[in-house]
Amino acid sequence: MLEQLITGFEAALTITNILFIAAGITLGIVIGAIPGLGSVTALAVLIPVTYYMSPLAAIAFLVGVNKGGTSGGAIPAILLNSPGTPEAAATALDGHPLAKRGEANRAMKFALYSSVSGDMISDLLLIILVVPFAAFALQFGPLEFAAVLLFAFALLAGISGDSPIKGFIAIAIGVALSTVGLDPVESTARMTFDQVNLFDGLPLASIAIGSLALASVVEQMFDLWRSGGESTIVLSQDREKENTQLPMGEFFSHWKTIIRSALIGSGVGMLPGLGVTLAAFLSYGAAKRASGDPSSYGKGNPNGIVATEAANSAVVGANLIPTIALGIPGNIAAALLISAFIIHGIVPGPFMMTMHGDLIYALFASMLMANGIHLIIGKLGIPVWAWVAKSPRALILPVVFILCMVGVYLPGQSMFDIGVMLAFAGIGLAMRRTGFSVVCLVIGFLLGGMFEISLRQSMLLYKSDIFAIIDSPISIVFLLLTLLILVRVSFKGIRNGRG
Repeated sequence: MLEQLITGFEAALTITNILFIAAGITLGIVIGAIPGLGSVTALAVLIPVTYYMSPLAAIAFLVGVNKGGTSGGAIPAILLNSPGTPEAAATALDGHPLAKRGEANRAMKFALYSSVSGDMISDLLLIILVVPFAAFALQFGPLEFAAVLLFAFALLAGISGDSPIKGFIAIAIGVALSTVGLDPVESTARMTFDQVNLFDGLPLASIAIGSLALASVVEQMFDLWRSGGESTIVLSQDREKENTQLPMGEFFSHWKTIIRSALIGSGVGMLPGLGVTLAAFLSYGAAKRASGDPSSYGKGNPNGIVATEAANSAVVGANLIPTIALGIPGNIAAALLISAFIIHGIVPGPFMMTMHGDLIYALFASMLMANGIHLIIGKLGIPVWAWVAKSPRALILPVVFILCMVGVYLPGQSMFDIGVMLAFAGIGLAMRRTGFSVVCLVIGFLLGGMFEISLRQSMLLYKSDIFAIIDSPISIVFLLLTLLILVRVSFKGIRNGRG
């Protein structure tokens, strides 16, 4: 493994790759610092831009966007008490009180250093664990993959919000949409309505950008229109002289919290569907319970920032473990990265390490390099990010809207793709307003084709004999876990209904 990683550094240490990583981190922080956008929007908008890049430069650029976007969400949370993403709400609990005490720069440095530290630990775990995971996944046949995907769907729906039923419905819709196009076994047209553009299926980029990024932009535009525009946001700080210094010795005095939070974030990132928000609040709660002064949390305790940001960023590396080893995304950001892999002819899954091993180790090297670049850019740009966070959304949102349009049009130069994106922007907006999970829809669409092929291959291979499951211990384990999740969700629903 060490030899492959050294070879990966040789491939990744080029001026072009370093510049793309730096550009990705910068754009990620800028978009993440705008309240209401975040890393998912940044990825969705910028994936089509990578169409003309080399595979390594494209994936390294997008990983940089994801890293920067995840840490960038802390900036408006600290400065404006305006968490643009759910996970940033945990950072705001102690970040904003610190800013009001005149320690905004210190708070942002705590967030940056914690983000880079958690990211580094997570990346190292990725490098160590992905090979054993992939080796284990090579033992999977169609039946095992079908069972794993069922487990992923159940887990995702079970924690997708207040209503797991809505989560299951959204996943089912996504799986149904994935069947549009030519049948993968018989090559007959399905739900194409004689439209040649649909023979290859619905475009993933249009669905992801429309339902995730564009729907969010349109929703915020409506909110601005209803409120008559937004007033200028002014950061209120009770201070005489701002304290901006954060010695490294003081930061590393929180080493226990850094390691604990990074491990929590990594554990959450490895499990499909759990997401960044859960990692942030689990880590914050763990830090508070371990503290000798829990009452100080929520009043400007730096340990609260360290806990949430280390956990948030640790998810970024860890969610690539199931993505690379199994082809199953750990969260929506990983799902978008899978679409980027596919665009560049790389199929995520067990054979990825054997077929594209050189590229994967070059990606690992790029991720480690990105952490150092992230630290430099983040520290130099602290005054700039503060300005970006306070930029009027009325100026930012139209620009993001245009980027969505251009990003979908460029790869295929097809107006049909734009039409699909606009349609799914409307669908995404309706789902947001009615409590259905857009994430479930997109991941259901992304994994639907894999699930259909695995299920149909299993039926052909075992001649539809359901008792064939008995001969597969892996399938039994994952089906039992799926059943356990369904039972737990059912009891929770009954208990909430009685309450």
